[in-house]
Amino acid sequence: MAYRSTARTEAKRLAHRERLLEAARGLLAEGGYAAASVSALAERAGVATGSVYNHFASKQELLAAVFRHIAGHELAAVREAVHAESGAAEQLRALVEAFSYRALRARRTAWAMIAEPVDPLVEAERLTYRRGYHALAEETIAAGIASGELPPQDARLSAAAVTGAISEALLGPLSPVSEQTEPEPVVEAIAALSLRAVGAADRPDQQHTDHQRGLPS
Repeated sequence: MAYRSTARTEAKRLAHRERLLEAARGLLAEGGYAAASVSALAERAGVATGSVYNHFASKQELLAAVFRHIAGHELAAVREAVHAESGAAEQLRALVEAFSYRALRARRTAWAMIAEPVDPLVEAERLTYRRGYHALAEETIAAGIASGELPPQDARLSAAAVTGAISEALLGPLSPVSEQTEPEPVVEAIAALSLRAVGAADRPDQQHTDHQRGLPS
């Protein structure tokens, strides 16, 4: 009997925690980190303000957990798009398209993930997030060099340049104060730049599927 009671208590605790994380994800999508105050989180989740601290030591710890969840989901989606293609050029284009289209279809969340000023706990998660994309790009470029599809180059350095260029190029379109822009020209320009940067043949007339474009799931 005691075991069943403990199991019920744990299930309730996990459900409570998930409500808080879901509330934080929603507030992040609507107004970024500034909107995710503890009182707003508690109200959105339908819990007492003080109970937030039963699950997270601080608001920053909660937001770091939210960042980790969103970042993991996004990286998995981009990795899936890349691995669905064959050849370095196609895979690199898939990386750019999946990342960029998903970001441009969830602009406020993407801005928070990429550029919004954050506290050190969230910044540490952001660095981990960036390393994941860098590793994926490096793997793609290194495979292209090994196969002869790409010219010899420092795969690690090229991957850093490409992933940095993607994030930097998206800052303007994603900014909360910018006007809504059509995603296709932006993404095509970033893809063309990235392909040229690593010495891959650019094929702007290539047809792309919604899966390649990384529609949010």
